[in-house]
Amino acid sequence: MDAIFDATIQVLLGEGLERLTTIRVAERAGVSVGTLYQYFPQKQALLFAVLQRHLERIVGDLERAAASVHGASLETMVQTVVAAFVSAKTDSLDESRALYAVSYQLDSSAYVREVEARNHAALEAMLKTASDARFDDIGTTAFMFMGAMVGPLRLLLQSKSPRSMVHGLSRQLESLCLGYLEREARPKAAQKRRAAVAI
Repeated sequence: MDAIFDATIQVLLGEGLERLTTIRVAERAGVSVGTLYQYFPQKQALLFAVLQRHLERIVGDLERAAASVHGASLETMVQTVVAAFVSAKTDSLDESRALYAVSYQLDSSAYVREVEARNHAALEAMLKTASDARFDDIGTTAFMFMGAMVGPLRLLLQSKSPRSMVHGLSRQLESLCLGYLEREARPKAAQKRRAAVAI
């Protein structure tokens, strides 16, 4: 399966989506067309499986990064999650760009929504445990945090910006996300002081 998936990416990158066929993929993977058809009876099924593998890797990386910093400060949370997300999206930048285009050719909107929901849930669960802040509307805050990361990366993939732009991207995204979160947050220390005064 890995050989088939890798061959699909190679054909996509080398020849483009319009010229990708199951025959070309089978030849590149070193398997018979009959073997490929046992798993993927049509080109769309193959492309969806490759897209799914790609997105599962990205959402898995984000989920693990978010879980690893439960109870940490906002700054540590942002640094960890942004670094993981940017790395997952840009380590194989050409693959991400090719599959970004593929996602528009397939009826993948329902699956993409599932991935987005998992991303949102991971960020929301993480932010709830922040050691130095709390949020009045944690759902909207997590939504905006995710959007702040996705937006610039989507532009990067769409515009085919030079690879050199990737190097400073994590730091820029950290500034963007942390600035938003700090503005929205209520410091926990301030809350305790207000509660003590009320008593």
